[in-house]
Amino acid sequence: MSVELQGSLFSDLDSEFGPLGASVSRRVLTHGAWVDVRPGWANSVDLFDRLVDGVDWKAERRQMYDRVVDVPRLVRFYSETERWPHPAVREAKSALDAHYGRELGEEFATAGLCYYRDGSDSVAWHGDNIGRSATEDTMVAIVSLGATRQLMLRPRGGGTSLKFTLGHGDLIVMGGSCQRTWEHAVPKSTRATGPRVSVQFRPRGVR
Repeated sequence: MSVELQGSLFSDLDSEFGPLGASVSRRVLTHGAWVDVRPGWANSVDLFDRLVDGVDWKAERRQMYDRVVDVPRLVRFYSETERWPHPAVREAKSALDAHYGRELGEEFATAGLCYYRDGSDSVAWHGDNIGRSATEDTMVAIVSLGATRQLMLRPRGGGTSLKFTLGHGDLIVMGGSCQRTWEHAVPKSTRATGPRVSVQFRPRGVR
């Protein structure tokens, strides 16, 4: 499956990804949370297709009140000991480690992938607070590939929500207390939209 994408200004470089450093902009939130954004970080115009075709996607079901329902997206979680689906995913991890390692105090360890097939696929409000992130500050870095979708954030317990429009190659990093004190979601889209792959990097013991 293909998505028509525009080439990056960095497409002549060997790296699949552009620089971080000063190109990353940080938005400070409440309660010690923050969000970094780096538009167009992934240079490759075909990494989306390589992941769609190369990942053994899983369809999950979960209990919802009195019935079991389909999870509205396909998923695949890669532990730190597994072979990851493409060398570019490891390259992204290495670049994120180099940029955030000192602030995070450790390396990213796992890669979680979600495949949103169209606008009806989504993820509900939640925080990645299973494991150490329930009590400790951490980071979750997300690379968005394919069609443009909205990532929403809101304070846990209620408050004004924020909207981040993520296009192909964009990087967003949620840090500090964000997984405990804020929630995020990818809402359904009422407009016709193409498929999207989200690649999430987390430290060890964070889900």
